[in-house]
Amino acid sequence: MSRLALQPQLEAGLAAFGLSLTDHQRQQLLSYLELLGKWNKVYNLTAVRDPAEMLTHHLLDSLAVISPLRRHTQGRAARILDVGSGGGLPGVVIAICCPEISVTCVDAVAKKTSFIQQAASTLGLPNLKSLHARVETVAERFDVVTSRAFASLADFTEWSKNALAEQGIWLAMKGRHPDDELTQLSPTVKVFHVEHLDVPGLDAERCLVWMRLEDSAHP
Repeated sequence: MSRLALQPQLEAGLAAFGLSLTDHQRQQLLSYLELLGKWNKVYNLTAVRDPAEMLTHHLLDSLAVISPLRRHTQGRAARILDVGSGGGLPGVVIAICCPEISVTCVDAVAKKTSFIQQAASTLGLPNLKSLHARVETVAERFDVVTSRAFASLADFTEWSKNALAEQGIWLAMKGRHPDDELTQLSPTVKVFHVEHLDVPGLDAERCLVWMRLEDSAHP
């Protein structure tokens, strides 16, 4: 499916989210989708192969986090760590839509971080970089630590807590409301908001779990 054929679906999704992007950013999103499809043939970055399905299940699904993230950062510069980023979802999408945000995508699989490096170069994203490592070894501190379908909330927060800045937050993208996972969280992790997300064209539940460490719990 051509870029031209996908554009109306992208435009409809952006309108549904109330997202304002430049034409250049729109083209970057479609270029990213093309690049992901091209690499996917060789490196199997995602199980979804159909371009229209990739747009809904990956691109629009990741775009759902942009408005909540912008609401949090208020246009200020910020540093984000995307944990278990895989093919760059949502990290690359955040880097495209929020040029004021510095995005680091960390993954333990080398071919995935190589793809992120290629995406940063091809799409002209100086605010995007990749890190081939396990998140537990990351020593830098970030204002926001995010993930999309990476692990349970308990594992995600435990493994990445050393990467969280003192006033930082976790932003976990989940499917349906994770009631069971919430009960398994460490007492030091405070959930302060669970936000329902509507993804156009996606017949599945989505939510965003906002968390922070209790002040006394920072390592």
